[in-house]
Amino acid sequence: MCNTMEQLGRNAKMAATTLSSLDTKTKNACLQVMADKLRKHSNRVLTANRKDLEKAAANGTREVMLDRLRLTPERIEAMAQGIEQVIELPDPIGEISKMWRNEAGLLIGRQRVPLGVIGIIFESRPNVTTDAASLCFKTGNAVILRGGKDAFQSNEVLVTIMQGALAACDLPRNCIQFVNDTSHEVANQMMKANAYLDVLIPRGGAALIKRITENATVPVIETGTGNNHVYVDSAAQLDMAENIIINAKVQRPSVCNSIETILIHEDIAEEFLPQIEQALVTNQVELHACPKSMLHLQTAKPAEDEDWATEYLDLILAVKIVSSLDEAIHHINKYNSGHSEAIVTDSYSAGQRFLNEVDAAAVYINASTRFTDGFMYGFGAEIGISTQKLHARGPMGLEELTSTKFVIQGNGQVREG
Repeated sequence: MCNTMEQLGRNAKMAATTLSSLDTKTKNACLQVMADKLRKHSNRVLTANRKDLEKAAANGTREVMLDRLRLTPERIEAMAQGIEQVIELPDPIGEISKMWRNEAGLLIGRQRVPLGVIGIIFESRPNVTTDAASLCFKTGNAVILRGGKDAFQSNEVLVTIMQGALAACDLPRNCIQFVNDTSHEVANQMMKANAYLDVLIPRGGAALIKRITENATVPVIETGTGNNHVYVDSAAQLDMAENIIINAKVQRPSVCNSIETILIHEDIAEEFLPQIEQALVTNQVELHACPKSMLHLQTAKPAEDEDWATEYLDLILAVKIVSSLDEAIHHINKYNSGHSEAIVTDSYSAGQRFLNEVDAAAVYINASTRFTDGFMYGFGAEIGISTQKLHARGPMGLEELTSTKFVIQGNGQVREG
């Protein structure tokens, strides 16, 4: 392991010790300074972001991916507000969720504590930098951030601003650190930094997540890809279905909570497919359709098997007609990535079956999958959306960045036998 990674790790370990003892008032005051400094230095951030955008565009990056990278005054303000929402959330650290007395008279409690040092490897979205840092700081965790090369200038400035806020509050700058090397070699070193990192969280595309889960020796919380579906049931309100699909596909196609496939019940296909095609094509969406769907569509391309398993992150949508709710659930559970799934229906029984039988972190009735977001769930911000089932699942807020320990109080007890 290179000295740089070792030094970052040592610094983080020391900072985590300081962080773990901070009270809520101190943490919240520093978070407010971070939000204020982010607003004050927004022009610095925008200047750095323009450099990232220019470089990415020159390298042929698609517009939808440029949108993931792009910062605006409004997005920076949203980042600052996200930090302020974290301030308003209850601090879980120190909370004792359960307490009991055993037969020996020991008072036993379960207390919530920081994880320690968190490493985050992420790609193009600079807002991850402030979201992750604020959540880790509030929960008493030191964080080492390794962003992608596309957002390098933006991330470096954002971390510098937050470190300035830490210094202004007489706290170690090393509570939040930035890896200034975007090479695969350094990422691989992070994956194996068991002596320093308590957990590693990847945020990005399928290739990044696969590489980390297959190679890391540090425990990983997998924030998965979003091969998400909307199923339009035979009992659906078609105008509602159209609005949900357009929102879930078009609003921000490059994010993980957008949809990649729509499933249409055969009883409404003849009426609904021409309607939704017109709305989607108006929004420049390219359709890849099954043979049955092709009979009702004018602009679609024939879908191939790989379409059902593809996270496009683009204005492309797969379309399939299904004969029943059973077929829809089977298709979703076969191809989905465990992220977000939705049904549009006025049937209570169909909705409840969908909720109970679809295997995903977030399952919706009559709502867009775009709501799968820590901010929308009231977490202030999110560290990522976990698609695994151990430790955390779905949008990860403050509580998911903590562990527990047992605290025991006695008055001289010793064990006999």
